[in-house]
Amino acid sequence: MPLYVIDPDLWNRSGAPRQAFLGASLQKLNASLGGTLVLRCGRPADLIPAFVAEVGAHSVFVTGDHSPFGRRRDDEIERKLRTTHHHLVRCGSNYAVEPGQVRKSDGTPYAVFTPFSKAWRQVGWPRPIAVPDVTWRGSPEIRCDGYPPAPAWERDVDGAGEQAAHQRWASFRERGLNTYDADRNSPAMDGTSRLGPHLRFGTIHPRLLLADLQGTRAHDVFANELAWRDFYADVLWHRPESAWKNLQPKMNAMPCDSGERAEARFRSWCAGETGFPIVDAGMRQLSQTGFVHNRLRMVVASFLIKDLHLPWQWGARHFMQHLTDGDIASNNHGWQWTAGTGTDAAPYFRVFNPVSQSERFDPDGTYIRRFVPELAEVSDREIHAPWASKRGIPLGYVAPMVDHAVERDEALRRYALVSASRAR
Repeated sequence: MPLYVIDPDLWNRSGAPRQAFLGASLQKLNASLGGTLVLRCGRPADLIPAFVAEVGAHSVFVTGDHSPFGRRRDDEIERKLRTTHHHLVRCGSNYAVEPGQVRKSDGTPYAVFTPFSKAWRQVGWPRPIAVPDVTWRGSPEIRCDGYPPAPAWERDVDGAGEQAAHQRWASFRERGLNTYDADRNSPAMDGTSRLGPHLRFGTIHPRLLLADLQGTRAHDVFANELAWRDFYADVLWHRPESAWKNLQPKMNAMPCDSGERAEARFRSWCAGETGFPIVDAGMRQLSQTGFVHNRLRMVVASFLIKDLHLPWQWGARHFMQHLTDGDIASNNHGWQWTAGTGTDAAPYFRVFNPVSQSERFDPDGTYIRRFVPELAEVSDREIHAPWASKRGIPLGYVAPMVDHAVERDEALRRYALVSASRAR
């Protein structure tokens, strides 16, 4: 009997892109189950035990949720089921290797990605099994609450659901996987798998992807991205407080801006109106599509943290509201990586120059023009820094809100204060 509980706490905290994708995926799932999916809306710890009693079930099977919220929720459900001699059975996870399973020889967790990824490969994972033959029963005989109201989100979600995920993977495997190492950093190209939302919601499993890899350089680079996903989940499993707090406590001393001026700068960053074309293109792609290219995630994060000197948590929350693939472990630890507060040993000195990043990864401005139409007529050479053009900034676009060289020095000055406070 297939049951999906929509938790209002999670639903209301999800942005419209995730709500739309989840809703569409549930409809596709229901169709694949012959219309038997039972939807209930409410607090899972209350609804699950009540549903077990309602239908006379013996056990509840769930995919293991390793997020801090999911672990607390499932532990509470398990305790309640035990009081009536019923069982909660956790079956695997949405990761190649379950969080907590990759450890050093002394049993402690890894804090750095490279040794984790090597051990991750040694631990390994089973191959996907054949689709089981199951007879489902549930709706309409069992009451179904129906789908929550569709969010006001215009993005096409025809790509939701398990079938769409497999089709997307087959297409990428044929046309993009073998050149992934060369193409993945070019935002103007369709050079990545775009499977993030499917991995996030479980409509495809990373083990299925890994089973198709052949061990070439391009395939190994792709596997590494799946390893990063498992790594961040593992870090969060061991350090649940790091969802919103600095993984490295020393970075708590980093001075960040606040107040009205900081909030106004944040709003300009969110709107894609910083005056730096590559940053603005990335932020507009996010707001318009629910996706932003991974290279641009690092560029716009670096700009917020090291050019505007704002807390990484501000950016992480904005991303979680707008990303279709918003995942607390990958998103927030990715932000911490850029902020220098997370797993990288010394990343704060890595300050992305938005102009050089633009020139390197979008040399002819194709990506910029797609999302910043005000610059459509600017030449390839001038589009990366239009303020330096003899013709000046095009009408409708904005001047750079900061001087990157000045703000880079300021960011490093602030980091020096952190280092000095530790030395005392």
